Amino acid sequence: MEKILEVNNLHVTFTTYGGTVKAVRGVNFHLHKGETLAIVGESGCGKSVTSNAIMRLIPDPPGKISQGEILFKGKDLTKVPEKEMRSLRGVDISMIFQDPMTALNPTLTIGTQLMEGLKQHQNISGSDAKKKALEMMDLVGIPNPEERLKQYPHQFSGGMRQRIVIAIALICEPELLIADEPTTALDVTIQAQILELFGRIQEATGVSIILITHDLGVVAKIADRIAVMYAGKIIETGTKREIFYDPQHPYTKGLLKSVPRLDLQGEKLTPIDGTPPDLFSPPEGCPFTARCPFAMEVCDKVYPGDSKLSSTHHVNCWLQDERAKQLLAASTAR
Repeated sequence: MEKILEVNNLHVTFTTYGGTVKAVRGVNFHLHKGETLAIVGESGCGKSVTSNAIMRLIPDPPGKISQGEILFKGKDLTKVPEKEMRSLRGVDISMIFQDPMTALNPTLTIGTQLMEGLKQHQNISGSDAKKKALEMMDLVGIPNPEERLKQYPHQFSGGMRQRIVIAIALICEPELLIADEPTTALDVTIQAQILELFGRIQEATGVSIILITHDLGVVAKIADRIAVMYAGKIIETGTKREIFYDPQHPYTKGLLKSVPRLDLQGEKLTPIDGTPPDLFSPPEGCPFTARCPFAMEVCDKVYPGDSKLSSTHHVNCWLQDERAKQLLAASTAR
């Protein structure tokens, strides 16, 4: 399959009065054309910073992409001039931000905000822009689009506003869509509708999607592959089936145990004890060591290499490293 995006050894830092925060520390992943990749993890693990880095929306200062490359269709976005990057945003790469209310301008009509991107990036007449806006509203399931086009964001419900934000992101027909926590502020019924909408849109347009979320229930619905992120690093990647049915990193297992399940009614959820490490001075070894029930001495001192469990399933954990397995077996035998 053709790769539309490759992120290699990405590092993002933020310089503050208290020191330098290493928010993203050597992230690697790729995205195929027409695929949905979910990046999951606790709040503060670096998911949103990674997505903003792809869009080149890291404020400099205090933020900085200090190392690595972001290859979009072979072009390194970290080296693209800002003027060219502005022409890519919204046209080739679009982003859906977390809060639909703050993502929309309360002083402008929905129609004005929908057509703004078309007028900015395409040589299109007002009537054609309006026609395209109506088509997009229809695609995302907004009833009475002709009437709704004249209304303001406060006249829409939370779910409808999120649909409008999705329509704005898709109106210029981008090849890559980054959705940052698109269902966080919505109730479960509306969440299901929005996720179903993503599936329909991908089927209709073939857009590649990166879904940023902490909710594994959301991931189960639409993701093809999952990347699990912790303390600025991606620690496990695999297909949806591999991550849900054969997780290998203790953190991934912990995340799954903390998700409510209908088939296990009456059982208590198991929280992950402890807190994430301080990214002002991240640990040299595995960042999950202090919270891991299986931690060994080597975990605290050396970061584990990439263990390839299948062509699609990779994990950074000493428990899956062949050398560590042999040493563990030898010590158990004694």
